[in-house]
Amino acid sequence: MPACRNNGQATQAINDNAGPPVTPLAMDAATITHSIQLSIAPVFFLTAVSGMVGAVAQRLARIIDRARVVEASIPQHDDPVHTARCVRELAFLRRRGHVANVSIGLLTLCGFLIGLTIAFLFLAEFWHVGGPHLVVGSFLGGVVSFLAALACFLWETVLATQILKFDVLAAVDELEAAPRR
Repeated sequence: MPACRNNGQATQAINDNAGPPVTPLAMDAATITHSIQLSIAPVFFLTAVSGMVGAVAQRLARIIDRARVVEASIPQHDDPVHTARCVRELAFLRRRGHVANVSIGLLTLCGFLIGLTIAFLFLAEFWHVGGPHLVVGSFLGGVVSFLAALACFLWETVLATQILKFDVLAAVDELEAAPRR
């Protein structure tokens, strides 16, 4: 009987050296922890992107609300100067709305690319699919689209100040500069 036990132990040792059969779903806690750590930075980036989407969407909503007010005021006045001013303001609002839409589109693309980055990180870690080129490419694409969205956001805010009527301030300055009797 002892000979059988040794023979069984030898067979078990050979199987242990061969290791367990490798399956694509075999993963340990250290691999999972490492993958989650790698995906933390892109997840924080997604948080920033969602905040920017909210800010730009709020500005777009205000643009739309203002355009509705301006459009509604046109039929109420017969003054051609008022109508011309309203048409000019609507053109500015349309341009601002377009820039805000482009910014939201770029932010959406950024979020999509960062989501792909997280997926590629997990795929590369667990199944060795993709590799660093896909991770780097999707992350850099997300960063570039985020920067372009910020540029559009800045452009929209500059456009917003162009419609302001600074002639009112000039009139106040003239009144204050006039000699008092």
